[in-house]
Amino acid sequence: MTGTTKSAPGTAVGVRVHPQGLCESDDVGAGTRVWAFAHVLPGARVGRDCNICDCAFVEGGAVLGDNVTVKNGTLVFEGVTCEDDVFLGPNVLFTNDLRPRAAIKRSGDALVATTVRRGATLGAGTVVVCGAEIGEHAFAAAGAVVTRSVPAHAFVAGNPAVVKGWVCVCGERLPEDLLCADCGTAHERVGEGLRVRADG
Repeated sequence: MTGTTKSAPGTAVGVRVHPQGLCESDDVGAGTRVWAFAHVLPGARVGRDCNICDCAFVEGGAVLGDNVTVKNGTLVFEGVTCEDDVFLGPNVLFTNDLRPRAAIKRSGDALVATTVRRGATLGAGTVVVCGAEIGEHAFAAAGAVVTRSVPAHAFVAGNPAVVKGWVCVCGERLPEDLLCADCGTAHERVGEGLRVRADG
């Protein structure tokens, strides 16, 4: 990427902003890349080694952890928190207001928060209705409409999204015994979701 280090004072050394990208936040970690026509607003918090692709938008008040991928055309609004290692596919859309009206401007505590836990993946075109918590290493299929919280390691699909199965930390679908055939990681049930077995 040719380009500059940033548009706002205070951004960490090593942040790369494409000449046609715009990064106005001063809270962006080293190694993060902001590509053409992407826009990071003042007040957004972005961790280290994130990849914010063309035409993505990160609003003030949104929080991205370390090593988060925000693919092309994805919209991350105020009140959305994505923990470390989250993957947001192309054209993922978050909402933050259950009853929006043009004449009523809500911000801060008046918005409904959404959290995407560590290692989760939202496939292309996923829509997340605000108020959901998406569990660690969960996986939403392309085009899913997430209207309620998703358990850890769940694979969800459809409109509204429902649990169709389980996925490993590596992203592979899990068989009934919850032992990943690809990487050999063993999982166990905990609450409504899964976790990696201590001996796994």
